[in-house]
Amino acid sequence: MPRVEVREDESLERALRRFKRKLEREGILKELKAKKHYEKPSERKRREMRSARSRIARG
Repeated sequence: MPRVEVREDESLERALRRFKRKLEREGILKELKAKKHYEKPSERKRREMRSARSRIARG
């Protein structure tokens, strides 16, 4: 679990922004959203193939 220590003379909002950025960089939010609902194996395969196609198209 990522940790962010609130520095001296730092607002809570700024520390919260750093924490959210850290979560995003580690891919935790993306993983959480993916596991929110069950995805059938066929749907997962279809989604992965679609993303692979778009990755190849971008070059």
